[in-house]
Amino acid sequence: MMENFPFYLSLVIIIILLIMLANKIKVAYPVLLVIEGLLISCIPDIPSIKIDPELIFIIFLPPLLYEAAWTISWKELWKWRRIITSFAFLIVFLTATTVAFVANHFIPGFSLALGFLLGGIVSPPDAVSAGAILKFVKVPKRMSSILEGESLLNDASSLIIFRFAMIAVATGQFIWQEAALSFSWMLIGGIGIGVLIGWLFMNGQKILPTDANMDTVLTIVAPYLMYIAAEEVHSSGVLAVVSGGLLLSNNRHSFLSTSSRLRGINVWESLAFVLNGLVFILIGLDLPEIISGLEGVSVSSAIGYGLLITGVLVLVRLFSAYGAVVVTLIARNYIKVADSRNPGLKVPSVLGWTGMRGVVSLAAALSIPEKLYTGGPDFPQRNLILFITFVVILTTLVLQGLTLPFMIRKINLPEYDDHLPDDEAEDMIRRELAKLTVDHLKENDLLDKSIFLKQIHDKWKGKIEEESDIKLSSETKDAYLKLLDAQRAWLIEQNHDEKQYFDEDLIRKHLLKIDLEEEKILLIH
Repeated sequence: MMENFPFYLSLVIIIILLIMLANKIKVAYPVLLVIEGLLISCIPDIPSIKIDPELIFIIFLPPLLYEAAWTISWKELWKWRRIITSFAFLIVFLTATTVAFVANHFIPGFSLALGFLLGGIVSPPDAVSAGAILKFVKVPKRMSSILEGESLLNDASSLIIFRFAMIAVATGQFIWQEAALSFSWMLIGGIGIGVLIGWLFMNGQKILPTDANMDTVLTIVAPYLMYIAAEEVHSSGVLAVVSGGLLLSNNRHSFLSTSSRLRGINVWESLAFVLNGLVFILIGLDLPEIISGLEGVSVSSAIGYGLLITGVLVLVRLFSAYGAVVVTLIARNYIKVADSRNPGLKVPSVLGWTGMRGVVSLAAALSIPEKLYTGGPDFPQRNLILFITFVVILTTLVLQGLTLPFMIRKINLPEYDDHLPDDEAEDMIRRELAKLTVDHLKENDLLDKSIFLKQIHDKWKGKIEEESDIKLSSETKDAYLKLLDAQRAWLIEQNHDEKQYFDEDLIRKHLLKIDLEEEKILLIH
């Protein structure tokens, strides 16, 4: 282990340099990391990185899902719940089923159960890749929200298929009644366990005298505990992390202090950065070992099978995206939909092309055991499944990852977002916060009690005064902190009010400003 430490350290440095390069040339960094991992693996005498397959999910999945649940907008997730659910569950099941039948028909030695196993592995698109690409191109808020929401849930549905397929391969049978009950328990149990553990963490941190460091550590412990607890009772660890993460995220201002929120943001951004970088470079590094394990199948044939499955994935997602639009247009005549306008062909074309595969597919493939059971025969077609998964990941990342930005610019997506334009919303929020501040100070007779509060009053009325070093009395500090709480409460209320629709990203930006202002005041003695 120690003799390879310089190599592991150099990988982190390479990841940072490649992401810097990706940002410079405006290419999604997962593309460069996978290619670089592939090139590094070709260097002679490079140490091999082997992770216990059983630990793959536990190491990478819980923190990445938890971080995504904290950054996503619950309001957007709920608004687009129907299309998100259809992409995350129905389309994943359709994709896995199509892959199963195609693999069973065209790949020698592939049973239907193995086909479903492969389908469960490659069916979920990767959120990190799409998110990295969307950084460089402007897309409507609705599209980014749908992609983020889908990525939170499609991992759960694909891993449920994966689990049932593993059982079918090992036992040679599939009982639909038991599968339906198990499926229901995985959904209900996963969500319930996640919410329960999230509630315990939330109330525990309210009661216990924690500080910012303790709170940050607890946020790291929480997703692992949610995932492990759910998996121990054979429910969905992914849904547990997602549901628990959403609960804690939407209540962060009720149980976390300003310092805890600010420090937690920095820690989690860095942690997600390193984990995402490592997992994509691992994809490339694993190729030589995967190729060496191919038996009875030539590399050219295996590549052909991988390209065949990739083509199936792309076509199914494209047709599903168009189908979702048609279903929505029909459904608007009978039920209330999030937006009844016809998006045309541009939006589903882009949604259909955002099907890059990545982290979850790799983790699922690597978690296939080498033996069917302890001391038993080798797991059938394991290395071929690994190789096909690698081809799918590499092809979709390079092909779709490099062409998606060009496609979005060329198509010129229509702006259908119904929230206020950023400039207009920014001005409205500032005016309302200024009015709330002035009214709060006047109503509580605070203007004559402190020079500082008088300056705050004048500042929010638009007067410009130079700030000088002021020592605040505890009474003045408490009064100003209460004012910041009032501003924070107003922003949270606006975020929950559907009639007054502001983009949640904008609300969060102003909440962050208030947290920074509160932190500054707390440092003044």
